[in-house]
Amino acid sequence: MGEQVKPVLEGSRCAVCGTVGYPASANCARCAAPTAEPLTLSTEGVVWAHTVQRFAPKSPPYVVPAEGFTPYAVGYVELPEGIRVEAIVDCDDFADLDRARVRLVAAAPVPRFATITRRQSEVR
Repeated sequence: MGEQVKPVLEGSRCAVCGTVGYPASANCARCAAPTAEPLTLSTEGVVWAHTVQRFAPKSPPYVVPAEGFTPYAVGYVELPEGIRVEAIVDCDDFADLDRARVRLVAAAPVPRFATITRRQSEVR
């Protein structure tokens, strides 16, 4: 079996003002200078804010799975680079998401993070 590739988020950092952006761009989102350079973002962060999607989104583009819709969390994950990335957040209990530590589990089609349990933290 092949080695599993770890997901990464590719952002950019402005060489002029230092602003970090996601997704990656050649132009800075803050000063508009065409001086942004590629930057691989951290894969761990903290849930900054979240909400729970409790009903199926409009279809299309959403396709309801065969087993039916299941509520899921969507939020902003704050990364050490100082940027907040909108993502789906996997967890066992929505009540535990406030300031939860999370790890990137998928980058496409949208960023997806999962809460880090104490046991996962010790394994690392």
